[in-house]
Amino acid sequence: MSVLVVDDFQTVREMMKGCLRQLGYQDITLACDGAEAVELIKSKQFDLILCDWHMPKVLGIDVLRAVRKSPAGKGIPFILATSESEQGCVLQAVDAGVSNYIIKPFTVDTLKAKIESAFKKAKAMASLPG
Repeated sequence: MSVLVVDDFQTVREMMKGCLRQLGYQDITLACDGAEAVELIKSKQFDLILCDWHMPKVLGIDVLRAVRKSPAGKGIPFILATSESEQGCVLQAVDAGVSNYIIKPFTVDTLKAKIESAFKKAKAMASLPG
């Protein structure tokens, strides 16, 4: 399973990568901002995307929108990771098609639960017509 981790802070990317490895994920690609993520998504198919919201160049919400515009991207579990817990941001992410939302900092157990939920939601969305 191929995972894309997007965050503008290297320490956060490495922490997320470590959490994912603890959960058994091995094929992990790191991107330092949203622009790099969008380019990577054009060239490789990912099975899960874990993306920060606030980044230079391209925001995580815009990466999400770009993924959801692609027919192949509609079913990819996409988790926005952020320190934002404001309801308006959460609603904006839901409207854009986010699979799940995780507040930083988080534990491995929280990440595992969010990933499992995101895959269930993606599976349910894939079975809908249209």
